[in-house]
Amino acid sequence: MRTMQIVNALKGYQVILMGSGLNKIKQLPPHVSLVHLPLDIPEENEKVVASSLPPTGLHYAPLGIQGSRDRVAIMTDVFRSHYPLILVVDVSVEVALLARLAGIPTIIIRQHGKRNDLAHQLAYDSAELLIAPFAKSMYIGEEDHFFRKTFFAGGFSKFDQTKNDQETDPKMICILVGKGGTSINPELLKHIAKSCPSYHFNVMGLTNRETHDLKNLQFHGEVNDPAPLIGRAMLVIGNTGHNTVMEMASLNKRFIGIPEARPFEEQLEKAKSIEGRSGILIIHPQQLYHTNWADVFEKISSEEPDWKDVIHAAALSNLANTIINTGKKFF
Repeated sequence: MRTMQIVNALKGYQVILMGSGLNKIKQLPPHVSLVHLPLDIPEENEKVVASSLPPTGLHYAPLGIQGSRDRVAIMTDVFRSHYPLILVVDVSVEVALLARLAGIPTIIIRQHGKRNDLAHQLAYDSAELLIAPFAKSMYIGEEDHFFRKTFFAGGFSKFDQTKNDQETDPKMICILVGKGGTSINPELLKHIAKSCPSYHFNVMGLTNRETHDLKNLQFHGEVNDPAPLIGRAMLVIGNTGHNTVMEMASLNKRFIGIPEARPFEEQLEKAKSIEGRSGILIIHPQQLYHTNWADVFEKISSEEPDWKDVIHAAALSNLANTIINTGKKFF
């Protein structure tokens, strides 16, 4: 979602997207082309070379996998055949370092989390610029060399242009369940719904295959346009991944965030960056069955959500211009 928003802000430039899950992109702007990469995991019956502990300067570099060799060949061919170009890297340390070895200037999208391991330090050091898709006020950590190398674009989400003018139902709560692993499971949802019979819960992203007799709990599965349901909700419960947090800020919703365990404590740090604001409450997974949910809902319903400075109206244009201007330094 974030990538496609940035791509749409780069009209007038040829954009190449490289990745392994690009077949999910249904509508492609005319200035964008796709380069499909094979997965870098073993295929069925593929013999994998046994290795010792992975090198500390890389996050993922298994030995002997055909997909890895093919990926590198495809990417370096793109670097060679489409030069001059600049590469924007979202999460892969290895791709950033590969591009630098090929003499390609790189920009790395900087995420929340403790990124002081050697691999991140090498990638950050090799990049021309780091771009954070959030406000400088949400930064957590030392104001070191990499902080000074970071452009804070401000926050944005797919709901930035969505008008949330629906009448709020004070007894309706939306629950968002992502695919990255979550503590928000049917058992927890039944526990909350049973303890709060006066509230109605709409669950998106999860289909309950078990029967239950709770009339105030409804599972919607995958929802193409969640904005109408979210708009009517008094409150939204979800994990503290980047997109969810930014979407709640765009829609100005009361929010209960549950930070899940992620590499480099990304969701924990994101939760800390918004914790303590009016209308926003952080509940950790170990507290979920020890929380008086009825009291929590009553208290938070009296608070107005404070998402001040989280969303920046010019974030996307600032981010796109920063990419373009970095490229112009070289070409």
